[in-house]
Amino acid sequence: MAALLWLLIPVIAAVGAALWGSWAGRHRHKAGDVNELSGYERFREAMEKSNSGA
Repeated sequence: MAALLWLLIPVIAAVGAALWGSWAGRHRHKAGDVNELSGYERFREAMEKSNSGA
């Protein structure tokens, strides 16, 4: 009986890992490419302004 209890520990750990993996890999709402591209454009403009003043 004690051996079965020791085998229960990895089984519980595997179930917990599977639950965590399914939670971590869930689909999330993404901001989209439009927000990313506009942020990149603002970054490029800021870099051009800082280089032109040197």
